[in-house]
Amino acid sequence: MATPNDPSSQSNYPVSKVTHCDFDLTVDFEKKSVGGTAVLTATVGPDAAADTLVLDTRDLVIESCSVDGVEAAFELQSDPHPVMGTALTITLPGSRAPGSTFSVAVAYRTTPESSGLQWLRPEQTAGGKHPYLFSQFQAIHARSFFPCQDAPAAKMTYKARVTAPAPLVALMSAVPGESPESLPVADGMRTFTFEQKVPIPPYLLALAVGNLEARDIGPRSRVWSEPETVAAGEYEFAETEEFLQAAENVAGPYVWGRYDLLLLPPSFPYGGMENPCLTFVTPTLLAGDRSQAHVVAHEIAHSWSGNLVTNETWESFWLNEGFTVFIERKIMHAMYGKAVFDFSAIGGLMELKETVDRLGADHPHTALTPVLEGGVDPDDVFSKVPYEKGFAFLVYLEHVSSGRADADADAANGHPAFGEFLRAHFENNKFGCVTAAGFRASYEAAFPDAAKKVDWETWLHKPGMPPVDVGAYYDDALARASADLAKKWHLCDVLGMGAQDRPEGASASDLEGFTAAQIDHFLLSLLEYRGGSHPLSLPVIRALEELYSLSNSKNSEIACKWLQLRLGAGDTEAFEPTAKALAAAGRMKFLRPLYRSLRRSGKDGEAFALKTFEETRAMYHPIAEKMVAADLGV
Repeated sequence: MATPNDPSSQSNYPVSKVTHCDFDLTVDFEKKSVGGTAVLTATVGPDAAADTLVLDTRDLVIESCSVDGVEAAFELQSDPHPVMGTALTITLPGSRAPGSTFSVAVAYRTTPESSGLQWLRPEQTAGGKHPYLFSQFQAIHARSFFPCQDAPAAKMTYKARVTAPAPLVALMSAVPGESPESLPVADGMRTFTFEQKVPIPPYLLALAVGNLEARDIGPRSRVWSEPETVAAGEYEFAETEEFLQAAENVAGPYVWGRYDLLLLPPSFPYGGMENPCLTFVTPTLLAGDRSQAHVVAHEIAHSWSGNLVTNETWESFWLNEGFTVFIERKIMHAMYGKAVFDFSAIGGLMELKETVDRLGADHPHTALTPVLEGGVDPDDVFSKVPYEKGFAFLVYLEHVSSGRADADADAANGHPAFGEFLRAHFENNKFGCVTAAGFRASYEAAFPDAAKKVDWETWLHKPGMPPVDVGAYYDDALARASADLAKKWHLCDVLGMGAQDRPEGASASDLEGFTAAQIDHFLLSLLEYRGGSHPLSLPVIRALEELYSLSNSKNSEIACKWLQLRLGAGDTEAFEPTAKALAAAGRMKFLRPLYRSLRRSGKDGEAFALKTFEETRAMYHPIAEKMVAADLGV
């Protein structure tokens, strides 16, 4: 059955479906361009003949097109769409019958404006000697790398030849061919080969080129990075194979062969990106104590949700991220126990509440299934909602399927029948896509009595917090100590006047025995109490620093939340450390709240935020630069 067109794509998918692409590309650092040919294999849909193939592009130079080896006429949209880019229409010589297959070769090159690529100068890298290139195509940036049907449902396999300057190494979201050391050098260049046999949506295609070396961290995994940081990555991500095995127990066999990690330079805009066979991760995870390794568990979980089984459009992003958070926390439960699952779920629910409070409970972007019709950019909609509201929905569905009373809920251990349902979900839909309606039908078939109790309309389409308090399903034993400590600090200064700068009996020993996650939760709880219009007073901020030395933390999550609290209190001495943090890493999870906190901290703070952004924006990935600019109103 034909799939409805994606509201974020101008392609004519599924009239014709691209099923495979062969790339032959050359990387030119001087021109900041990747160019060559993409040969697309497409099949006409079953419902009607086709006389054109329409592809998504943005900021590409199209040099020529041919169909089945014969030069073909093509036309670029005369009035590019501000979000979706420039449609490329290729005329097929002769009408193509339903079910027929044809090949389209496009000679093209990217431009420096291509939003999915970031080109780094040598001084922006750890080594300081070689340039670096990396991609980031989620959600709709693959069209800035090659002409494609840039929709999650348009899954394809690919092969690639990538020629890059020696001694740099090219990597892609695929299984590599020969090792870099064995490749010949000709005219200062080496050609790398890759093959991805599992169909993937275009946004999961990925490319990185840099001075890279690898360390094995498991029987099917290695970490790649610049030589200066590869040892830190080897240590931080040593649990990868354990995560993989735990994920297989939850979701089924791992089908991708390799699971490698690429530790990127600081400007990478996300914590991680689940590119198949090669997860991209940020150096902000390098805390030295593996306290943020859960991000790797999250990206591993994407090997099933998102990658193997994909949301049909970006309006159903929760079918990707909500499932991924669910598997991630099941992995953490398997490895570290129920208390860690519940602790993480409580923190996630708090972050969801912060998002809903900031956007507004009636804001349409707080609905689990937002509407993207009319050219809405998915990047403008994404937040904690698809992650944490999606996770909460799955926790609720599992609980309802168990038949337990609410008082007996146990989200961490779940229900065996729901676990079997989850594995069947991935097995039955592998290599394909799912919709909310399709998932609902599967749940109703598996749990007909439970399904009648679910308010599907409210969960899927109404804005705001979940209609059910799933927080009652979690044991707060691990969170209680950090939450109670935060409450004491909140109550000692409830008026924000600073008459009392610390709770009675507060001492440096308060945090003894706390994990990094508990310290992070302590600060998150303080932000929940005092992160809005009623901040802590400066004397309290100074007492917190005096006792706990929070500014010394190497954990990026802790550092970000502590700076937010300081800025909220009007601590102008936090301006420079904030600017340093904003210049050190381009991860949006930290950039956006810190810039917003600066902007809210008075006229001086707003001016400082604008000044800092102008000084640092060139180091940010184009996606991050765009989102911060919107936050600052520039």
